[in-house]
Amino acid sequence: MSAASPPPAPPRGALERHHFLLRRLHSLTGIVPIGVFLVAHLVTNSSLIWGKAGLRGAHPELGWLDGGIAYFAEEVRWINTQVPHLLLVEIVLWVSIAFHAGLGVLYARSGRNNVARYAYGGNRRYAAQRLTGYVAIAFIFYHVATLRWGWTFLVPGGTHWSAEFAGSTLAAAIKGGQAGWTLMGVGVALLYFVGVSATVFHFANGLWTAAITWGLTISTGAQRRWGYACLAMGAALMLAGWSSLAGALMMDPASAARVEAMVGAPAGPGARQADAPTHVAP
Repeated sequence: MSAASPPPAPPRGALERHHFLLRRLHSLTGIVPIGVFLVAHLVTNSSLIWGKAGLRGAHPELGWLDGGIAYFAEEVRWINTQVPHLLLVEIVLWVSIAFHAGLGVLYARSGRNNVARYAYGGNRRYAAQRLTGYVAIAFIFYHVATLRWGWTFLVPGGTHWSAEFAGSTLAAAIKGGQAGWTLMGVGVALLYFVGVSATVFHFANGLWTAAITWGLTISTGAQRRWGYACLAMGAALMLAGWSSLAGALMMDPASAARVEAMVGAPAGPGARQADAPTHVAP
């Protein structure tokens, strides 16, 4: 009597059928363009601290923090003049973020970790990667919705970010108002600290796992060496992110607006200096 044939395997879903391709596209979009933009964004924002050196004597009368505000304002204004390229970058970036975040949530919900039983470093990083991914998604949405789309009802005092007065309105949004700190502003500042930290960790740890996904670090030694490189890059980006936040929190919005108006004034006979906003609510 012949043995019964095994039951047919259940049909595989799209994630299983295209697992090899989707995993690599997921890791790739986390690096290009999302990771590249994150590095450029944090370095530019950190100029609030180091930007005085970047002025190269254009405004020697400015102090260190005011020089950083001026340099940051000039950088943001230049970026916003690149309209066709900026629109293309935003489209590519948002498509990549939607793909990476959506697929990441599916992987996170279907994956399992055993940190409770085996609290090894790799398991802890896996759990932290999933958690920071969720935090990063929420933070990026809040950050863009308030400082790009202008959703003022999510910001203390209804602060509206302005490309012309980038630093001063950013400081007012984070601190809770033009006049200074508010209780809600403290909450927003903490949100930014947690959000920036989670996003940087997710990117740096994702770089380490991406090398494994692409078969670039096979041996334990190669993974260890690449881990050191990712740790160094993550520490540098974390410093840039925290510097950006510190620069925004240290500045006085009204004083910063006057500096931004000064450096944004048109040159030439009859030129009129831009008026600094007396308030930042729309």
